[in-house]
Amino acid sequence: MTVLAKRIDLRVSRTPVVSVIIPAYNAAKYISKTLQSVLHQTFTNLEIIVVNDGSPDSNEFEAVIQPFLEQIVYLKQQNHGPSAARNLGIRRSLGQFVAFLDSDDEWLPDYLSEQMVLFEETPSLDIVYSDALLCSIDGTSRKTFMEKCPSKSPVTFESLLVEDSQVITSGTVARKRTVIEAGLFDESFRCSEDYDLWLRIAYQGGAIAFQRKVLLRHLVRPDSLSSDSATLLENMIKVLTKLERSLQLSPERSALLHNKLDETEAQLALEQGKRHLLVGEIDKATDSLVRANELIKGAKLSTVIVGLRIAPRLTVLGARFWQRVLAGR
Repeated sequence: MTVLAKRIDLRVSRTPVVSVIIPAYNAAKYISKTLQSVLHQTFTNLEIIVVNDGSPDSNEFEAVIQPFLEQIVYLKQQNHGPSAARNLGIRRSLGQFVAFLDSDDEWLPDYLSEQMVLFEETPSLDIVYSDALLCSIDGTSRKTFMEKCPSKSPVTFESLLVEDSQVITSGTVARKRTVIEAGLFDESFRCSEDYDLWLRIAYQGGAIAFQRKVLLRHLVRPDSLSSDSATLLENMIKVLTKLERSLQLSPERSALLHNKLDETEAQLALEQGKRHLLVGEIDKATDSLVRANELIKGAKLSTVIVGLRIAPRLTVLGARFWQRVLAGR
């Protein structure tokens, strides 16, 4: 691993309270705005650590961040995924707190100030997170994160497991000690690695809270791993399977985990069935949808399965038509 580092002047005079960790991969188009959003924070006792995770656009990326090199710590490694990139940043950080920010997201100016107020008001907290405005590539805003992904109090292992509480990583500040004691991000995961970490922290008794203030803009990119439903579901299954194997769960928690695992496997089968259906792969679509229907029985799903068996071509045409209708909406 090659590591390059440029230390900010802040380190000479004082130790930062917050270390901002920014993993970067194919982010040359976005990193300037991301860094500006951190530099414009009203909370200033911080350091910025940018980790280039072996990005193919490294030459362009390094040209873009050149004006920021006196204000950031720049690290560079071979591509090992976002977990490894964040872990490298955490290990090199000096702050008591770590704030995670993706390289295409932007904080509003009061983001860190508002988050740190929660820690001051409740010193027992280990993690705080906020709401975010979901934005598309063309700059238009959609719903907020919490409108799409709920958060209910209190945030517990159980609420995280069943996704009654969902954490947005770019909106999260955590005590570094807590993250390290939980074992950092699992570097075997390139997706859903944050879900895995929050569950492990909650399992160990970590106190997690949130605020409903919209304090950042989260870019929804069609080319990102998090935009691929099947990939997300596959990795959630890996996370749940790992936790089932590695954690000592009570019967109640074990039952919740198994239910969530069944639900996620059904969602994955349904997603795969839809994809096979739209490209006319009748047998594969039928197999996937039957598997989904065994776990989540539904009248509509049963009707589609019957249609595939009786009038497969007509069912495919109907599915494609409905897909165009949804896309138009």
